[in-house]
Amino acid sequence: MSERIPENDQPRKVGVREFRGNLTAFLRQVRQGQTLLVTSHDQVVAELHPPAAQYRAARQPGALRGKIRMGADFDRLPEDVLDAMEGGQ
Repeated sequence: MSERIPENDQPRKVGVREFRGNLTAFLRQVRQGQTLLVTSHDQVVAELHPPAAQYRAARQPGALRGKIRMGADFDRLPEDVLDAMEGGQ
């Protein structure tokens, strides 16, 4: 299944049982451009297709560098929480 499947092909209909049994393979097909219609008792219950371009943005390692700060007290528990955890309530 390493072939790229054209996006303009007709959607493939797949039953729920078959979809569940071969989930990884079907998701690979969707990633390659295929649209799937998942059916139950001949009724379409879901349509799977590749995400829109806005959701396919490449990850940029280090994009948040310098923007995230930890508070000075990040490793201290409030007294009431600490008491509750130790059973002192």
